[in-house]
Amino acid sequence: MLLVVGSLNMDLVVRCARTPVPGETVLGSGFQMVPGGKGANQAHAAARLSHGRVSMIGRVGQDLFGVRLKENLRVAGVDVSGVLEVAGAATGVATITVDARGENSIVVAGGANFVWNTGELEGLRPRFRGARYVLFQLETPLEVVGKLLRMAKEEGVTTILDPAPAQVLSRELVEAVDLLTPNETEAQVLGELGAGKKLLKLGAKGSRFGELVVPAIGVDVVDTTAAGDTYNAALAVGLSEGMEMERAMRFASVAAGMSVTRMGAQASAPSRAEVDTYGLSW
Repeated sequence: MLLVVGSLNMDLVVRCARTPVPGETVLGSGFQMVPGGKGANQAHAAARLSHGRVSMIGRVGQDLFGVRLKENLRVAGVDVSGVLEVAGAATGVATITVDARGENSIVVAGGANFVWNTGELEGLRPRFRGARYVLFQLETPLEVVGKLLRMAKEEGVTTILDPAPAQVLSRELVEAVDLLTPNETEAQVLGELGAGKKLLKLGAKGSRFGELVVPAIGVDVVDTTAAGDTYNAALAVGLSEGMEMERAMRFASVAAGMSVTRMGAQASAPSRAEVDTYGLSW
């Protein structure tokens, strides 16, 4: 089983020729409301790519966005029994602009993603039992991430942390992580923390883990919104299925590359059949 702990947001996406500068209004060419949130993106992509069970732990509000987000994951095959509805808090939202080059700019209002009762975290322990890998990100409170990372380690689960959005982390938190997957900006914020367990995501330049370098596949970019999330999901799926690191990285590169050819966050995630038939020799 693969477990994901993290955020669920409704993405409000506008396409435009270019991202506005402060004080400027730019006319958009289209609008979409699509399920997102780094945690939900990774859970959704993992479910589409995995032959096994995928579960998620997270928080949504008692509103229409929350209902739609959970249902979208459920349809993809994710066990959402660990996604709780929080009274008095709105489901998280993200406003996203995508320019003509496919590059994005994102503002997130976390809402229910940041409403956790730390006294109740121990009750989540059974959900880690039976999992081989667990994926974390940083769109939920750091205190919660830290406590659940340590819980996962206590239960013998291999932990993967996508340190996004970039922020300063404690040495104690990083010590509970088996594999860090930052992009170049996030790696700069981490500095020397986590040396030896960083898999660096380099976008169009591929990815690197120590001396191991795997190129990205060549594609026409439409929207990069959830490329990193798809990469993380595919990497975890590959590793959980027993792939060696290089093979898992190649699997992840194909999945992420296919995702940027499509609009949306979760909607862009390829299926396992698409990745397996891409033609890349594993």
